[in-house]
Amino acid sequence: MLEHLRRREPLTVSELARPFDVSLPAILKHVTVLSSAGLVVCEKRGRTVNCRLAPQAMKHAMRWMDRYERYWSRKLDRLAAFVETKE
Repeated sequence: MLEHLRRREPLTVSELARPFDVSLPAILKHVTVLSSAGLVVCEKRGRTVNCRLAPQAMKHAMRWMDRYERYWSRKLDRLAAFVETKE
């Protein structure tokens, strides 16, 4: 969903749901979680809910993930080296 919003925003919840084989209520739950996390901002106009990315929250999330990616990359590199020596 975030990738779809990155390509084009705003998108309605129905537009977000289109590429997924998931019910609309399930998509709404996902959107609610993303909104609660501050990653998307949703605005209701009549019966339509438009969603867009929240760039500041995304930057914060990316910094957090980058830190853990470096940590796990080192761990997984060590594991791969260990496995290769045992083969």
